[in-house]
Amino acid sequence: MAVVLGCGVATAVLAQQEPQAVRQNLMKGIGQSVGTLGGIAKGEKPYDAEAVRTALTTINTNIQAFPDHFPEGSESGMETEAKPEIWSNKDDFHAKAQKLEDVSSSLLAELPADQQGVQQAVQAIGPVCGDCHESYRVKK
Repeated sequence: MAVVLGCGVATAVLAQQEPQAVRQNLMKGIGQSVGTLGGIAKGEKPYDAEAVRTALTTINTNIQAFPDHFPEGSESGMETEAKPEIWSNKDDFHAKAQKLEDVSSSLLAELPADQQGVQQAVQAIGPVCGDCHESYRVKK
């Protein structure tokens, strides 16, 4: 029984090291952070400076690591939504990630101070995310 459990744990650990799993987890963090900002922007959640800072920090940190998890050979598997164009247009893909990093860095440097500021932050982030998703993410 212990051997079976040990194999299951080892498999889970190895799966987490797969580039597809790593990039999916990074993007989930970004998505959750955008959701937090969206909730504040819509007035569904009260403005909370620490929540805004945490969300923007997660977006910034995750997008910095994100492009590094698309090695050759990871175009398929683990239900990836990555389009093949990522590998054929790496410079553009990296430039789009850099743009989100730049936007999130700028927002962190001048943290939105209220709900209206968060609305403006979401308006700045949304099109950058959408542009990359349109080019490099398979539509569900």
